[in-house]
Amino acid sequence: MDAISTLFGVFGGLAIFLFGLHYLSNSLKKVAGSKLKKLLEKLTSNRLKACAIGAFVTAVIQSSSMTMVTLIGFLNAGMLALEQAVWVMLGAEIGTTITAQIIAFKIGTLYLPII
Repeated sequence: MDAISTLFGVFGGLAIFLFGLHYLSNSLKKVAGSKLKKLLEKLTSNRLKACAIGAFVTAVIQSSSMTMVTLIGFLNAGMLALEQAVWVMLGAEIGTTITAQIIAFKIGTLYLPII
């Protein structure tokens, strides 16, 4: 009986996640127009910019998972090409690593020289 409830929990969670992703994609298609698509194309026009945007967004929101889910929504809505999204995802992972390194280096002693 315990295995069955675990399976229901796993598949139920997966179903809710996929429903949310579908809802996000449909909402992005309706709300976001050509201006957002052009902005995303401009921000991710080359690999380095796309990588930097991914790192920046992840550093700001402190969640590479949220960055990935949003990117998948943009992909499903047709606002980003797969190649652009891959480079943003790579940047998101780099941003996560850099954020962890900043915390590990105890940057507090460097505040005054940086200012």
